Amino acid sequence: MTEEQNANEATRKLEISWEALEDAFENNAPEVHSYLHLATGEVLRVVDGVADPAMHQRIASDTNYQRVDPVSSREQYRWMERFIATVTEPDLRGRLVAAIDGKGAFRRFKDVLMAYPVERERWFEFRTERLRSCMDAWLVAHKIEAVARPVWNTPVAGEAAATEEQDTVTALRKARAGVEGLRRRLREAADMVPAREIETAIAFLEWLRERRLSGANTVEEEDRPASEP
Repeated sequence: MTEEQNANEATRKLEISWEALEDAFENNAPEVHSYLHLATGEVLRVVDGVADPAMHQRIASDTNYQRVDPVSSREQYRWMERFIATVTEPDLRGRLVAAIDGKGAFRRFKDVLMAYPVERERWFEFRTERLRSCMDAWLVAHKIEAVARPVWNTPVAGEAAATEEQDTVTALRKARAGVEGLRRRLREAADMVPAREIETAIAFLEWLRERRLSGANTVEEEDRPASEP
């Protein structure tokens, strides 16, 4: 058997939760630790001070978990420098150069771009391209081949049905884009939360989730027909 065959056999195909993996690569807060599950493709995030202290030990003893090392702050800082070099508007370029000087550079950089929506979107695309390159290199290094998750399709018959299906796909894509935009805004907000307040933010999100679940259960109980005496 050749070395190439051995390498191919060692490569693991995995349906990855891509957005969660992207978040793991981007978030380099020291108290946050992320792991890719090599069987399910899901990403587990463990936050010091919030998660069970024994969780790290349990994960370390489970070979299904691969630790995700996020992109360093230094490298992400270089991305800002390279983006600034592509800005053609002199005033904005000058403001961005001043923004990344000293502590708090990432927040000031984002604050400046808030007033320039077109350049702000261009920065998101610029950063995403570099983040994806880092992720691709990491997957190759760990012999993981990312496989697109299956999309549910409804069987159609005839041209009219095909047109309807295409309209549905288009609508779903637009909805997905809207959701991704909201998720991106949520990540940005999380980046601005001080480390000491992360636990409070997580607790609030968990409270919202529990309230939604309890609300759904209440509706189910109300809709259930009363038993006869």
